[in-house]
Amino acid sequence: MNLRMSDKRECSNVTAVILAGGVGSRLRPAVSDRPKVLAEVNGRPYLEHLFDQLLGTGIDHTVICTGHLAQMVQEACGPNYRSMKLSYSQEFTPMGTGGALRLARPFIMSNTVLVMNGDSYCTANLKTFQESHDDQGISASILLTEVEDTSRYGRVHFNDQSRVIRFDEKGTHSGHGWINAGIYFFELGLLESIPEGRAISLECELFPSWIEQGIYGFCSEGSFLDIGTPESYAEAESFFSTLRTGARTG
Repeated sequence: MNLRMSDKRECSNVTAVILAGGVGSRLRPAVSDRPKVLAEVNGRPYLEHLFDQLLGTGIDHTVICTGHLAQMVQEACGPNYRSMKLSYSQEFTPMGTGGALRLARPFIMSNTVLVMNGDSYCTANLKTFQESHDDQGISASILLTEVEDTSRYGRVHFNDQSRVIRFDEKGTHSGHGWINAGIYFFELGLLESIPEGRAISLECELFPSWIEQGIYGFCSEGSFLDIGTPESYAEAESFFSTLRTGARTG
């Protein structure tokens, strides 16, 4: 089947998964009565900003991986967001980002899966990102973005062919560099290789183990936001206000 008929047709054949089960302990001084994915930004739950980005890409089915205060997330978001169907995969004990993604397998209805962290946002063109992933015929692609100081996020190193060669942990290096923006395209077979029934981290355990078989970075010039701390959460309102202003003037 030719999935190049249109960008919207192409992306509508992809299931999106949002990792939204974290406790959000660092954010509690600012947001203590709800999971961080429901933290209010410009009068709306943060998750809705991610939903809007997915809708704009043509996604019509998103799975939300829940954990901490899972029922609150499901009640707030419901079965649909506009034209997009929402499904819920709930962990009852902490499973880590990799374990939560593996648990969501029964809800995934596509061979290519778009995975997003529920507490960050990057303005990258996700359609172009998917085209790059498809054209290279690879199993894992990571969206990368440049920041002035990588110490908070960790640093990603890659070669001239955009193949990832090393991940540096948080605090290892400071200064300007490329980081993992928390958005990925995975092929279903790679997702199914994640061990079932136990906690495992995408970032700390799986990505380093996948380097040998090939992980590729997609470099984006998009703006990046992470609401994981009170300081960065305080920047969210102006971040999305600027996006809306840019959309109107553009």
